[in-house]
Amino acid sequence: MYRRPLVTALDRLGLREGWTCVDVGAGGGDVSVALAEIVGHDGRIYAVDSDPARRDEVAKAAAQHAQVVALTQAGEDLVLPESVDLAFCRFLLLHVVDPLTVLKRMARAVRLGGWVVAQEPITSAGRVAGEPMSMPDALHPDIGALLPAVVRQAGLDIVDAWGESPAGVGGAVGDYLEAMTGVDPGDDPVVLPPLVTVVARRPA
Repeated sequence: MYRRPLVTALDRLGLREGWTCVDVGAGGGDVSVALAEIVGHDGRIYAVDSDPARRDEVAKAAAQHAQVVALTQAGEDLVLPESVDLAFCRFLLLHVVDPLTVLKRMARAVRLGGWVVAQEPITSAGRVAGEPMSMPDALHPDIGALLPAVVRQAGLDIVDAWGESPAGVGGAVGDYLEAMTGVDPGDDPVVLPPLVTVVARRPA
């Protein structure tokens, strides 16, 4: 459902073969695999997650396309053995205690002039039959609304920022919502939470 903003972000920063990248909070898998498909076997992906089982599953899928190093770390504790060209997180900051700390760690992980990309939702802006959605288990369910400011506070230069939101009635949008929440929206119209993307660079 959120593949388009991911592809758009990777296109705008010019990701190419041979890059070294880190996917922070890799559990979902989409980002690690998308990065690996582009950087190829001359590139390297660090798949970082606090859950070893989910991390290993993602790493296995990504390893079909690129070199992959799987690390068990929380975002707040991110430390890599080398500087990377790109640090990426998606649907991560809404769950961590301190989003700013994670972004600062990501900023330190990239080389001077390197890229940091964050994609986070504005959960309450999602709608089912016109009613606001909620995510009570998330610590920062609307972190997307604050994302550009937090990225700037982390000492990064923002290159681009935008929001996108899949919408529909039934079909794939309805199936996605049911898979995520356990609630079948039926024929009610659904607007998934907007995903805010911020593309930034570490000052050179």
